Amino acid sequence: MTSDNLTPQKWAFRLTHILNTVHSVETRFPVNVKALAKDFSHDLYPDDPITLVKGADLPKFEGGLFAAPPGKKGWGIIYNNSMDSPGRINFTLAHEFGHYLLHRNDYPEGIQCGEQDMVKWDSDYGVIEQQANVFAANLLMPLDDFRAQIAARAKVSFDEISHCADRYSVSLIAATLRWIHYTERQAMLVVAHEGFILWARSSSSAYKAGIYFKTSGRPPIPVPSGSLASGSFSGCDRRAPVAIAEGVWHTDPCEEMVIFSDSYDVTISVIQF
Repeated sequence: MTSDNLTPQKWAFRLTHILNTVHSVETRFPVNVKALAKDFSHDLYPDDPITLVKGADLPKFEGGLFAAPPGKKGWGIIYNNSMDSPGRINFTLAHEFGHYLLHRNDYPEGIQCGEQDMVKWDSDYGVIEQQANVFAANLLMPLDDFRAQIAARAKVSFDEISHCADRYSVSLIAATLRWIHYTERQAMLVVAHEGFILWARSSSSAYKAGIYFKTSGRPPIPVPSGSLASGSFSGCDRRAPVAIAEGVWHTDPCEEMVIFSDSYDVTISVIQF
């Protein structure tokens, strides 16, 4: 398989192998995406490299991959410099690096990505955005290392997920999605805004048990009354799981933890059954 035909996962695995070789355990994380993108692209595609990575005023966008101006070669990765979270910036850089490796030939004018492109990782939302996110997640948060931080059967708290977010320099949502991807527990991530569920993601075992919310192509779903996300318990962050009665999030009782995020203007809930 040629480099241009690699899947998002295989691109990430290739780069992970390089990083594992050149870094010690102490310096392995977080990934310096800016340096990696420029160095790797210059080595592999010297006639079409990434020449610029910087912040700029990008209203309504988190980041973008931009072709160089006429007469110049290469590409630029630009992120919205109004973002104050290093984790959001780092994931945005990795996402755009993924677009460079996977999609630049199909989008010669470049690609601009909004906030939802970074946090909705399902293929129903958009194939190329899902692919860029899969690449970024695998590059920044290799599963073998993530599993070493949180075991697949472990019940988690937001403090443990926050540790991973800091370790990999990603947002709390990105770290939670990565955990949801591999956990063997029945668990669900729910992101809400002003009392309505924006989107949700269930672990494989939860989905098989019928524990999920479908939000695409349907009217907004209210946050369940009696949940932490509804503000029923004072509207404060609860970083450790709190017992929730049956019939609130599902027919079974569960445990919920919640953070009211100012940076995303959303409520982030993790429900474990």
